[in-house]
Amino acid sequence: MEKIYFVGAGPGDKELITLKGYKLLSKADIVIYAGSLVNPELLDYCRKGCLLYDSATMSLEEIIEVMSEGASQDKLVVRLQTGDISIYGSIREQAEELKKLNIEYESIAGVSSFLGAAASLGIEYTVPEISQSLIITRMEGRTPVPELEKLELFAKHKTSMAIFLSVQGIEKVVEKLLEGGYSESTPVAVVYKATWRDEKTVSGSLSDIVAKVKSEGIKKTALILVGDFLGDEYNYSKLYDKSFSHEYRKATID
Repeated sequence: MEKIYFVGAGPGDKELITLKGYKLLSKADIVIYAGSLVNPELLDYCRKGCLLYDSATMSLEEIIEVMSEGASQDKLVVRLQTGDISIYGSIREQAEELKKLNIEYESIAGVSSFLGAAASLGIEYTVPEISQSLIITRMEGRTPVPELEKLELFAKHKTSMAIFLSVQGIEKVVEKLLEGGYSESTPVAVVYKATWRDEKTVSGSLSDIVAKVKSEGIKKTALILVGDFLGDEYNYSKLYDKSFSHEYRKATID
């Protein structure tokens, strides 16, 4: 019996799938892809005769049934997820169902949209002495979040933050961030469809980002990036500082 492969498709750009993911996709007999999120251009990598299933219209039971039938026939089955499968990928429930059926699976790392967004903006989340931590989260909506993971509680840290699945409630997001301790002048960037051909970026601060996002008509498929890492203040790291010694280099003094 063949195993199931969970493959991270990358953030959008079809060339940002990993080489390992591409090889599996190009050899697959069956591909179940997240049609509402995955760039359809990635399906160009599939070989002729590959069976394609759009999971946007499928239930968990239907997805598992396709996987099970494929595995029992020694078919190469790829479950193609957006970004990296470890972040908001809903993979755990599929993996647990496969375990019940004694079907092996393997996860292939991808490139998350928060990484694609940073690359598009040319920024670094961890700026020396400005922020050395990144919080990846989302605002509660129809699906709740644990009590200790409320947006306003995370905001108390005033560190770099990447907020998924929340742009439709941008007003509430800003309200919670301000409540938690960010100032109105805190820089914000909203990246719509990071690395896609129709990518769009809106930059501002917590004081004006709501109006800017609404004027652009962005209502979904966007990341909200918040924190002083987006600002003009920065410090150079010690890594290449000639006056700083480490294992591979001794300090030099002018």
